Amino acid sequence: MATTVLVPVDGSPLSSQALRHALREFPDAEITAYHVVDLFDPGSATDNDLESSYEPMFGTEEWSASVDEARDRLFADVSETAADYDRSITTDWDIGDPARLIVEYATEEAVDHVVLGTHGRIDEDRSFGAVAETVARRAPVPVTIVR
Repeated sequence: MATTVLVPVDGSPLSSQALRHALREFPDAEITAYHVVDLFDPGSATDNDLESSYEPMFGTEEWSASVDEARDRLFADVSETAADYDRSITTDWDIGDPARLIVEYATEEAVDHVVLGTHGRIDEDRSFGAVAETVARRAPVPVTIVR
């Protein structure tokens, strides 16, 4: 049985389902909710439509404030979900390529299992999103994909 479970979260309905699945199926495990802000898709991490995909690379105050606010809301939702199961959750986050950083986190940290949603966004033409597919192929630990 896994003792440490990594659950990548992005605020999508499927990442919420993955978190709930992990909380139910791994009742004794320490769960870490991990959020990665995608540098090349800043709109995915914020409510604002930033004008340039290069905007986050320059680290403007507006972008940073928007990302911080979105992350804080996401982690508040994660904590609320954990409280529904009488659990607490560790949170962590980073900025970069989500697939690469999730695999790197699972490799470098004491993670026994990864649980993630099939998609961060709805894409009816694909069974799995690019992040889920990459994590499933490259993670050094078992991966559960929730849909």
